[in-house]
Amino acid sequence: MRRKEAIETLVDCFIGREKRPFVISSTGLISRELYNYQDQPEFFYMTGSLGLASSIALGLAISKPEKRVVAIDGDAALLLNMGSLATIAHFAPKNLIHILLDNSSYGSCSEEPSFSRTVDLREMAVTAGYPLTARVEDEENLFSTMSEFLEKDGPSFIHAVIELGGRRDLPRPLDLPSIARRFRQRLINKGNP
Repeated sequence: MRRKEAIETLVDCFIGREKRPFVISSTGLISRELYNYQDQPEFFYMTGSLGLASSIALGLAISKPEKRVVAIDGDAALLLNMGSLATIAHFAPKNLIHILLDNSSYGSCSEEPSFSRTVDLREMAVTAGYPLTARVEDEENLFSTMSEFLEKDGPSFIHAVIELGGRRDLPRPLDLPSIARRFRQRLINKGNP
């Protein structure tokens, strides 16, 4: 499974739900892939802040405990903010799902290797105190695990192992103020789908 298939699988899982989760995606190709596959009002593309998607998702999950919040992280981004694992586990928001797309590289840069091959990031989430964790390597398991975790109390962590590669020429979400306003409006709208 590549980044494209992982993102499409996640979005397909989210879109089919009566109450869609609010998604904070990591900077770079993860956000660009998400934006280009199926832009949604519940998606916030964390452009220009490598490593902070999970921290922003934590703040959102704490401030809106009635909403389901998903952080889509990359391995290099998580390695830059390892403290987020301990912080998320400490505050333990039941409504937060932390997804790691791990291709063992700085995929949005020049695909330089990251340290994720020598550090078990799922085990670090377990050690930090996430009550639910899983490791998946294909679309079917990603879909079923995501569906299961959306129905359970977290915080939860899904370590999705993906292959290196994919399109690099994906358009960027450029109208960021409009995306932020739309996201905020959907967040405060009591009739959120």
